[in-house]
Amino acid sequence: MTNPLHWWDSLGRPLARLPRWAAAAALAVLAALMVWSALAAAPDQQAQPAQVEAKADPADGDLALYARISQRVAAGEPYHAVAMEEQRAADYPTRPFVTVRLPTLAWLHAAIGVGGVRMLCAALLLACLFGLHQRIPHGLAPAERVGAIVMLALGGAAVAAPLSGLVHEVLAGLLLTLAFVFYTPSRWWPSLLAAALAIAVREIAVVFVLLWLAFAIVARRWGEVTALLGLLLVFAGGMALHYHFVEMRRMLGDPASQGWDGMAGLSLPLVALSRLSALLILPAALAVPLAILPLLGWLGLGGRMGLFAALWFAGFFTGMALFARPENFYWAQLTLPAYIAGMAFVPRAIIELIQISFGQSARQP
Repeated sequence: MTNPLHWWDSLGRPLARLPRWAAAAALAVLAALMVWSALAAAPDQQAQPAQVEAKADPADGDLALYARISQRVAAGEPYHAVAMEEQRAADYPTRPFVTVRLPTLAWLHAAIGVGGVRMLCAALLLACLFGLHQRIPHGLAPAERVGAIVMLALGGAAVAAPLSGLVHEVLAGLLLTLAFVFYTPSRWWPSLLAAALAIAVREIAVVFVLLWLAFAIVARRWGEVTALLGLLLVFAGGMALHYHFVEMRRMLGDPASQGWDGMAGLSLPLVALSRLSALLILPAALAVPLAILPLLGWLGLGGRMGLFAALWFAGFFTGMALFARPENFYWAQLTLPAYIAGMAFVPRAIIELIQISFGQSARQP
């Protein structure tokens, strides 16, 4: 039986293999999506910046809550007792149990401080830049290679925020990017370690591990499959313990979450990406449509790296569109800085589509 991933690799740059009608359709869909996103994001952009600023306000909101919890944990109090007390006091939900964050980041704050976590995030970003430099396919033009590294750095702009050390998704996103750029078939254990740390910080990062598991099964890489299943088993055990410690402190009348059925649409992740990366410096009408393009770049890159990235990002953003509420915009940080690096591969992808649409043969590297 042919390995589907080997077949995909054999295509080289997949967009260059499209028939003429498909390339023209892809360009039309891309243009329509960019126009739609510029129009659809306008009302969201009026409402969401206020929510973003409220959540980032050091005197109130999520970050203030995390800071208070971490300060008390650093003083020696038990995490789950403190988290439940602080969330009740601020009228934050504690039901279901996943509304209480995993204790990993608070414990890390107790060990090295919020500033130390911010420095750790900066070090991880540098490691991601090095890893991407090593992993980018050698057939790419020098401009694309340099551009990918620059775009990755811009995608990690959140690290520069003074309170970035309090944001679970910033640290988890950097760890997932590290797992992504350091993966090689012959040396995958560093990626496994980085992914394990990511889900220990933010549990929804597990979708990355599940996608990796699917790739390992398709490729019949049974050593990876075993290791990933082991990681998922440990993760399930950790979540069970977290559930136990939250539920043992449950009180009658604890507030419950509104649920995760926001059906906010694709404008939510696009607006979030435009606010959480260096796209923030651009006008919303330009930044939000541009946030679509890295997905095309990663798909056009081809190979396992491009396919994994395209499926990871497309799947995650679809999940946000279906389940996230507007105030969950920060989930998009889990795809950064890796997602923005795909912007470097966009020019070649568009050129290939245009060439094919006009009956020309797209050049393979």
